Amino acid sequence: MSLPYRWVIVAAGALMTCVALGAMFSLAIFLEPMALDTQWSRAGISSAMTLNFLVMGLGGFAWGAIYDRFGARIVVMTGAVLLGLALVLASRTGSLLVFQLAYGVLVGLAASAFFAPMIALTSAWFDTNRSLAVSLVSAGMGVAPMTISPFARWLISAYDWRTAMFDIGITAWVLLLPAALLVRQPPKPAGDGAAPSVAAEGAGMTVPQALRSPQFIVLGLTFFACCAAHSGPIFHMVSYAMLCGIAPMAAVSIYSIEGLAGLGGRLLYGVLADRLGVKPVLITGLAIQAVVIAAYLAVSELGQFYTLAVIFGATYGGVMPLYAVLAREYFGQRILGTVFGAVTMLSSLGMAFGPLAGGMVFDAYASYSWLFIGSALVGLGAMAIAIAFPPLPRRELQPA
Repeated sequence: MSLPYRWVIVAAGALMTCVALGAMFSLAIFLEPMALDTQWSRAGISSAMTLNFLVMGLGGFAWGAIYDRFGARIVVMTGAVLLGLALVLASRTGSLLVFQLAYGVLVGLAASAFFAPMIALTSAWFDTNRSLAVSLVSAGMGVAPMTISPFARWLISAYDWRTAMFDIGITAWVLLLPAALLVRQPPKPAGDGAAPSVAAEGAGMTVPQALRSPQFIVLGLTFFACCAAHSGPIFHMVSYAMLCGIAPMAAVSIYSIEGLAGLGGRLLYGVLADRLGVKPVLITGLAIQAVVIAAYLAVSELGQFYTLAVIFGATYGGVMPLYAVLAREYFGQRILGTVFGAVTMLSSLGMAFGPLAGGMVFDAYASYSWLFIGSALVGLGAMAIAIAFPPLPRRELQPA
């Protein structure tokens, strides 16, 4: 498919994942000022992020099924409306429970409307350069810490956390609603005149068959453990750095460096996967992730945080798009929205553990040490599960 409009889809997808995931993960920036202003516990505030991931998991599966049936535009338009509404409501609440429901449930439901559907749509638009395109859409998640997070920190410093969250909600509407209007399904037939493709091994499966297959079980468990390993360190990194004596804005910059490194990591790991195979690159990335998480226990200076942030961001950012590539190669395009939505649901359940666990660990010990130790061990478990991946089906034939 040589239509130039496919790159508009990539750009729209990258913008959507940046704004939606950036708004959701900005809770890490709000954690400290919210706790000081409201006297709510860190565990209580962090539990909103846990709810985010739980609801995002269920929502991802539902939105993926809706995408397979009705297409992407209705899904992302609904998500855009919900995201702005959730942030505006959360900024006005005076109750922790209401905040948890507004931010945890509605933001999670809205954010899940973008990632899996836009990844599936991008895969449908591209016959060649598919891994690159998926990585670029996923790169929106990496841009978020360099844009939404500093923007949130600046707003908090200039005004207060409530005004900052309200303004981010309005910004989400301004950016996402026009972008949703650019989304359209690919023309049919989806071919570009290149050599015919070899059907993926699982392309003829029904959804129930796919969800019971060994490929899906290993893919889902690996994604779950991978996200369970890095979610806590990501979410609590700013607070951990501040606890180590790093100034607030400098601590946010660590978060931003991770995002910047994630951009390069997505491209690097995508290229390596095309050359060396997805499975060995994924296993290596998971091993590096576990080692780097453990290494955070030994740092205390800003330069050391920056060094690990580059490696950590490149690694967890680089492995994330590989799961979508594996899902496409195992199960084909026809049911990709539902299957990848189900895989994303499992990953979101993994992401749900880290923020709450980190908050509980800090409230109990006034330290994040056990969070990093536990996360490193879970990361090693993800690597061990990934070794059990079944062989990939034959790759699609590429034009000479």
